[in-house]
Amino acid sequence: MAIKSNIIIDQGSDYTVTVDLTDANGNTMVLSGYSGRASMRKSFTSTTSKDFTVSINGSAGEVTLSMDSDYTANIAAGRYLYDVEVISSANVVTRVLQGIATISPEITR
Repeated sequence: MAIKSNIIIDQGSDYTVTVDLTDANGNTMVLSGYSGRASMRKSFTSTTSKDFTVSINGSAGEVTLSMDSDYTANIAAGRYLYDVEVISSANVVTRVLQGIATISPEITR
């Protein structure tokens, strides 16, 4: 089951967050050999998405999501839905994180 976590991204700023993943027993998930992907959309049925850059530190069970300032500057302020998936070397996909991403509007440019 995916962890539910809401995030706030400042429009026009660099955004990075690292999430430590654990299993049901509280043990660090070993993600060696895994890749990841993450996107956000205005709604579940939206056909366009904004993608995060995803990095995985497999032995530490860490997934890092990021967007640079040029990218976030071009995302309309508002509320989005997002999720994060990890993919094993055997191509098993697991959703590990999901929630609401709020793009906070930029004033200074």
